[in-house]
Amino acid sequence: MQSASEQSEQSEHAYPDHWEADVVLRDGGTARIRPITADDADRLVSFYEQVSDESKYYRFFAPYPRLSAKDVHRFTHHDFVDRVGLAATVGGEFIATVRYDRINELGRPASFPADEAEVAFLVQDAHQGRGVASALLEHIAAVARERGIRRFAAEVLPANTKMIKVFTDAGYTQKRSFEDGSVRLHLDLEPTDRSLAVQRAREQRAEARSVQRLLAPGSVAVIGVGRGPGGVGRTLLRNLLDAGYTGRVHAVNAALGEGRHELEGVPAFRSVADIGEPVDLAVVAVPAERVPEVVADCGEHGVRGLVVLSAGYAESGAEGRERQRALVRQARSYGMRIIGPNAFGIINTAESVRLNASLAPQMPAAGRIGLFTQSGAIGIALLAGLHRRGAGLSSFLSAGNRADVSGNDLLQHWYDDPTTDVVLLYLESIGNPRKFTRLARRTAAVKPVVVVKGARHSGSAPPGHRVPVTRIPHATVAALLRQAGVIRVDTVTELVDAGLLLADQPLPAGPRVAILGNSESLGLLTYDACLTEGLRPLRPLDLTTGATPGDFRAALTAALADDACDAVVVTAIPWVGENGATESGDGEVLAAALRSAVAAAPGPSKPVVVVHVEMGALAEALSAATRTRPAGRTAPVTAAAAPEAPTGTEDGAAPAQAPAPPGPIPAYPAAERAVRALAASVRYAQWRRQAAADPGRVPEFDRIDETGAATLIERVLDEPQADARGVSLGPDDTRELLGRYGIEVLPTLPAPTPDEAVRAAARLGFPVALKTTAPHLRHRPDLGGVRLDLATEEQLRTAYGELTDTLGKPEELQPVVQAMVPRGVDTVVRSAIDPAVGAVLSFGLAGAASELLGDMSHRLVPATDRDAAELVRSIRTAPLLFGWRGSAPVDTPALEELLLRVSRLVDDHPEVVAISLEPVVVAPRGLSVLGATVRLAPPPPRTDLGPRRLPSY
Repeated sequence: MQSASEQSEQSEHAYPDHWEADVVLRDGGTARIRPITADDADRLVSFYEQVSDESKYYRFFAPYPRLSAKDVHRFTHHDFVDRVGLAATVGGEFIATVRYDRINELGRPASFPADEAEVAFLVQDAHQGRGVASALLEHIAAVARERGIRRFAAEVLPANTKMIKVFTDAGYTQKRSFEDGSVRLHLDLEPTDRSLAVQRAREQRAEARSVQRLLAPGSVAVIGVGRGPGGVGRTLLRNLLDAGYTGRVHAVNAALGEGRHELEGVPAFRSVADIGEPVDLAVVAVPAERVPEVVADCGEHGVRGLVVLSAGYAESGAEGRERQRALVRQARSYGMRIIGPNAFGIINTAESVRLNASLAPQMPAAGRIGLFTQSGAIGIALLAGLHRRGAGLSSFLSAGNRADVSGNDLLQHWYDDPTTDVVLLYLESIGNPRKFTRLARRTAAVKPVVVVKGARHSGSAPPGHRVPVTRIPHATVAALLRQAGVIRVDTVTELVDAGLLLADQPLPAGPRVAILGNSESLGLLTYDACLTEGLRPLRPLDLTTGATPGDFRAALTAALADDACDAVVVTAIPWVGENGATESGDGEVLAAALRSAVAAAPGPSKPVVVVHVEMGALAEALSAATRTRPAGRTAPVTAAAAPEAPTGTEDGAAPAQAPAPPGPIPAYPAAERAVRALAASVRYAQWRRQAAADPGRVPEFDRIDETGAATLIERVLDEPQADARGVSLGPDDTRELLGRYGIEVLPTLPAPTPDEAVRAAARLGFPVALKTTAPHLRHRPDLGGVRLDLATEEQLRTAYGELTDTLGKPEELQPVVQAMVPRGVDTVVRSAIDPAVGAVLSFGLAGAASELLGDMSHRLVPATDRDAAELVRSIRTAPLLFGWRGSAPVDTPALEELLLRVSRLVDDHPEVVAISLEPVVVAPRGLSVLGATVRLAPPPPRTDLGPRRLPSY
């Protein structure tokens, strides 16, 4: 029983439950990190008893066989400010601990404002080498920063090289000295580019490993296999066996009869405990109410991962959501990751694994496409579509409610998976959009990522998906995905179309497209489709309806050798004989001719696609190479490769290798589908080239006063009348804040009467503009609320009278006076923080037309100089900025600098939750910001910059 003083010490500060986190360790298993409390005394003693004498010596610098009662009290009683302890747990038991004690400059215990702390770790020997200490260091450092601690001091014995490496590899700024026989380390806890890079590299390795453990298990137990034919469990077991899975298979049925030891020819047991040997993956197909006992059985006997097919979770309502949360908590407490619940399953076609732990009745062919879906029904459709068109997969995962393993985890795995060249994702929700964008950008730099997003317009996530709700429109999300290099398509058909081309063909070097075929009409349709998609088609070459396969081969050979084109579209219709019947065998013969031309092509490879009309045999023959293509086929040359290298890696850096055998040529039944897939490949290749040549940078500017801006923001938010939900700055504070970042806002003077308007004009200097600022008239010059170029007092008074006579009383119109600025193009610059995706920078032309058409471009903050240039050029009305119809081009460099200054302000000060500069008049020389609004609020949490943690829903 705790004494009153102990209770007071422990309750001095509330238990910080936001420090709790699930993390993925280096080997792919999971652990839970949480604060140590007074209730953990027995766990601490048990943990310490399992630590070797050597590890104890390294921790205490002397033999220390057991903890005294005083030690146990000290290590379990913390105030969560000056003394903090964290534990990593698996199965509820400690596997590692870390603690810090705040100290002063003399190294003695201290309280705030002392900003240094001494830190010490202890990791159970059985769990050393799993990256536990590195994960604990990330979390204890984040806790320390939250509590005002800026530096850690650690004393380590020279022989304790593992612990020294934990500190030195963390990426923090550090100092090292040797004192009294020990190594003294000092770490500055401010995150650095290197510490963030180290953290993300560790995250990638750990999460990729966790997926690899699921996809390549050495043994599988199917739990819930019925004793008779039929049922989900029995079906999945049959699929697993039919695929030729190379590992050990076990069937589990709690109601297995006495004396029965096999089901479907494999060993059968009543529980995982009865199996008596390690099980890597358990596939759970029992009713939801029985799942907890199954998870406990698996966790207590070392199962590494779960595929939960069972339904009845978050998709079924509030009770199911709580059941799903409990499932995740229970599985993670044992260090297991979950696919599902309500999952369709996983597939790995690698010859060494051949895993079909899914409800798909047929094992896909081996190939180079990685496929992730959140929907089982869409997964079935995609698997069938890819199989029908001869495409092979490297791996497949359908996550159902994706309570744990998500598309982000698969991106981590596929990023450096040598068996996957193309990533296809069907997503209905994105649980961590910031992380998804970061991972997608990194993966897209080395291999294509194609995404189709379901539930785009419903305004909520599908049942079962617990994710942050975004307030930004789908068009903005699409723009942000494009910024990350993601190929976004609208339908699952387009997903397959793009995937086939990207998996089997090299990336094009540009947008020039040669078109050839035996139908003039089909060639013209293809030509029109190219123009619609922004490609640059050459004049179609009509081979006439009498063209032979040899004619096709000769024309394709010539096109592939022509430096004037970057890709080729072949169009084909059936040959018709003299009696009017289609000649037999034409498809197979033409396919052979086309493959022959591709194989003989000199120089850098070009993508080739085929558009056919009622030539199923041709499509089948063209795709046949997929089923026979050897695994590990040399990747096709991309546009980024050196021209003299006919083959190589995707970035062209590897030495040239022998050319691969001709692969399949994707065939499409409609010109529009083929060209749309080709256009996606062209745009992606362009993004890859630009990203490789100039990834962009965040430039430094003069006239930036970060400290002054922070002081202003703090003053406003600390005012007693400030609303906790946010506050809009007044005109003076708005101009001051923006001015701190070199953004000058043109002064605006109120004009409640004609006389005040005249006095304002006298202060500003004629000519002036007279505007209404009433909400219903603001930024709507088409409604007549603006009068420009008023050069005299008389003109100003006349204009004032016209406004009030036409639109209403001065108190309704809220008129203001501004000095005239050089004429130019009216634009708008905005930034807002969305809870799901973070800070977004937006740009467009001002006016109702652009707003109605949604003609705005968007980029994530912080924006680079490349992002700013793309923002200006990616709106449909961009030609107005560059001299359209003889007008003078405006000062786009000044506009790009303004965008970058706004991005810098928002990135430096997350309290700035919204900025609107409207209008921004961009003239041939310079620009003028005529109106500005700024909104401040307490900043939302930045989970992407904190220590590694798995999401919780």
